[in-house]
Amino acid sequence: MMLRTEKINLSIGGLRILKDVTADMAQGQVTSIIGPNGAGKTTLFNVITGRMAPTSGRVFFEGAEITGLPPYEIARRGIARSFQITNIFPDMTVFENVSIAAQTRSSCRTSIMTRVSADRETAAEAASVVELIGLTGVGRKAAHELSHGDRRRLEVGMSLAIGPQFLMLDEPTSGMSPAETEGTIDLIRSLGKKVTICLIEHKMHLVMTVSDKVIVLNLGEKIAEGTPAEVAANERVQEVYLGTA
Repeated sequence: MMLRTEKINLSIGGLRILKDVTADMAQGQVTSIIGPNGAGKTTLFNVITGRMAPTSGRVFFEGAEITGLPPYEIARRGIARSFQITNIFPDMTVFENVSIAAQTRSSCRTSIMTRVSADRETAAEAASVVELIGLTGVGRKAAHELSHGDRRRLEVGMSLAIGPQFLMLDEPTSGMSPAETEGTIDLIRSLGKKVTICLIEHKMHLVMTVSDKVIVLNLGEKIAEGTPAEVAANERVQEVYLGTA
């Protein structure tokens, strides 16, 4: 397994947020984590990426324990994450946003205040990522000029430019129109051929379309896991998540 959580528990102020969550995510697959609001999905992401320390339990990445490591160290090991809220530099161009992210693995790092396009290695990598996420046509536009869907694509591109082995996407289609969502489905399919992906998503069509494996959380507990077909047929999932017993 590329990533494994082992009996993760997290309590805050006496409230148990995560309860013995054990999950395996295989290399080369797209794993989706679903569940109602408050199920603990984003909290689990926070534990994996070092933003929150579990009360007990362990996290392993490529066989090595990463529990409790700071976020920057976890990122260095090959885990990148995008967030529910778009996190970009609005006054910089699409190309410059991606270039800044690509700098982190360039052999010729420059200051954030310098003209990053001067680094040919970074520029080539940024151009490749911008093309992959389908934003070549707006590469010279300021990020704040983009549609909501394209801003979300840009954030995914910035995460991808870091060069991760494991890409975590937190509600990548949040606020998107149906057409934008379909475009993101195509993007995730394409990215899934290059990097292992774990995503949180509420749109079941997307989950059932792109996922190799689905993990279902409810009230901090894992209640089901399996292929999309297996999870869709699970009676407890139907009752708790889909509302149809």
